[in-house]
Amino acid sequence: MEQPLFSGLPGDIEVSFEFFPPKNDKMAETLWQSIETLAPLGPRFVSVTYGAGGTTRERTHQQVVRINQETGIPAAAHLTCVEATRDEVDAIARHYWESGVRHIVALRGDAPDGKSAYTPHPGGYENAADLIAGLNAIAPFEISVAAYPETHPDSPDAQADLDNLKRKFDAGATRAITQFFFDPECFFRFRDQAAAAGIHGEIVPGIMPVMSFASVQRMSGLCGTAIPDWMEGLFDGLDERPAARQLVSATIAAEMCRRLYAGGVRQFHFYTLNRAELSYAICHMLGLRPKDN
Repeated sequence: MEQPLFSGLPGDIEVSFEFFPPKNDKMAETLWQSIETLAPLGPRFVSVTYGAGGTTRERTHQQVVRINQETGIPAAAHLTCVEATRDEVDAIARHYWESGVRHIVALRGDAPDGKSAYTPHPGGYENAADLIAGLNAIAPFEISVAAYPETHPDSPDAQADLDNLKRKFDAGATRAITQFFFDPECFFRFRDQAAAAGIHGEIVPGIMPVMSFASVQRMSGLCGTAIPDWMEGLFDGLDERPAARQLVSATIAAEMCRRLYAGGVRQFHFYTLNRAELSYAICHMLGLRPKDN
């Protein structure tokens, strides 16, 4: 008899989770409920995002330090080059190090609202590779960076994108976390292309369980992620049925992760959108269990 899907997986995966800083007390409560739900899975780190132009700088710092101090989970702070001088960015990095934060997600960052294209700040870091070199001059941070299986929207072509990723690793990046995608083959192709380009660092797939199909369409348009035709049909008619939508979303994401696992992937990074249940369910299906069991 054929084994059911997901049966017998040994749970030999490592996971990490991404959150965004809450805007109010209610959102803060949701965030911390999510962290408390996911913490028993023993993530190797969690990260907190950073708004364009430093718009969430203080809230990001507050949450990262609190996670580090209260949960024992290593917390990573996102840091960008946008709208800040080198001295300003360096001061933020030193503040993180002094606060016990040892992991930075170093990003070029997107153009601030109202601007159509990214331009380096006068006196600021030019790009992510430049930022990584600056961070390594300050302290021996663990540094994660972004990778784009379907090519960054600002890159002229896939080769230029790979060249940029290699520069980030050469500057001292620890690992790359990919933008979300919905086709495992897309990740496998990218992983092979990166290896062929001389990139030997860890490349972790970024997984986005679908909370809202309309939101995913909007985000995909901004970052160049292709949405398979079949996916829209599966979410059609579920706008007013959140529980059913969550079941469909978990099924799609878990099956993609199973295919990634079958292709040798053992590290996964989940974009949680500050909600825990979908990510928890997918980790459970992949065999991961609370560490205190």
